[in-house]
Amino acid sequence: MKSSTGQYFIGLDHIRALASFMVFSWHFIHINNGQLAPPPIFPLSILTEGHTGVALFMVLSGYLFAKILHGKNIIYTRFIWNRFLRLAPLLIFVLLIIGLKVYLKGQDVFPYVKGVLSGFIKPSLPNGGWSITAEFHFYLMLPFLLFLTKKWKYSLLVFIIAAIALRTYLHQQFGQIQPLAYWTIIGRADQFVLGILAFQFRKNISKKHLLVFSSLLMFACFYWYFDYRGGFYRNPSFPSTSSIWIYMPTIEGLAYGLLICWYDNSFTHSTGKVSQFIARIGTYSYSIYLLHFFVVFRIAEAIQTYYIDLSNIHVAILFSVLGFLFMVPIGYLSYRFIETPFLRFRIKYIVTEESSAEIDAPENSNNVEQ
Repeated sequence: MKSSTGQYFIGLDHIRALASFMVFSWHFIHINNGQLAPPPIFPLSILTEGHTGVALFMVLSGYLFAKILHGKNIIYTRFIWNRFLRLAPLLIFVLLIIGLKVYLKGQDVFPYVKGVLSGFIKPSLPNGGWSITAEFHFYLMLPFLLFLTKKWKYSLLVFIIAAIALRTYLHQQFGQIQPLAYWTIIGRADQFVLGILAFQFRKNISKKHLLVFSSLLMFACFYWYFDYRGGFYRNPSFPSTSSIWIYMPTIEGLAYGLLICWYDNSFTHSTGKVSQFIARIGTYSYSIYLLHFFVVFRIAEAIQTYYIDLSNIHVAILFSVLGFLFMVPIGYLSYRFIETPFLRFRIKYIVTEESSAEIDAPENSNNVEQ
């Protein structure tokens, strides 16, 4: 991730690339109801349940903003303006395309427009745009979260306990919590906050290879078991009545917070061709995330029709890699011609505590979707 001050977090771009691939694979294997297949070879459930890639994006977002804003203050209105410039152009482009498709099909456009407008509050934006709503709600919470971290280092742990308590209460009230835990800030708040905490405790995580590997192994086992029990759709139904969704956002946040912090702080990352290629995918990940809905199912159908049967889940996962590589040039074109032109309108929003002087802020940061 490259900032306007010249900083470049190549390791975090690697993480973004991984998150976008997880989400792409999740949708790619929907062909032949692949998401309902038995769990694949351990630990590939992380791909057959690739919706968890959204959690990785959100933990990364919390971690990145903690990293960028460490020891600094922000001019909040300018911060919001810059985030609008980073996220809105492509999102508006996608919404216009979908609206045009609705119109050309002769359908009533009003319900679509109503859904888009309600997307500021509800998870109603299409093509994964609901995650931008959750990200926006995180931005609204950010000044409060930064205030808490300055007052007491462990305050965010209390925040997470309160979020779990809220989901427990809502589960008892409604008999299920999956939609709120997955699509709204009620669940995603844990992940943003755990990203912040991962940065705060980076010295305790850096180069702790055994700790991180053990934690990720347990997380992979957990996700295989989750997949075995029915995963996103059949645990035991959708929406799920299982209490696992009370804790799922926290479990994902803990695992991904450890992964991101360890990977960012434990290595000197290569700048070779392979590393740079993966990093470029991370740079285009926002475009890949929002645009892949237009083509991912068609790619899978074309591969199955003309090349190979994708009913075998392991074959489907293998070919999802090829489908994902097809998205890379699309992501580049979108990033180059839709996202980048608006970035020249960004303004300085970070103020150092020492000098109170504004400095250029990093803008190539994660969304949700990162």
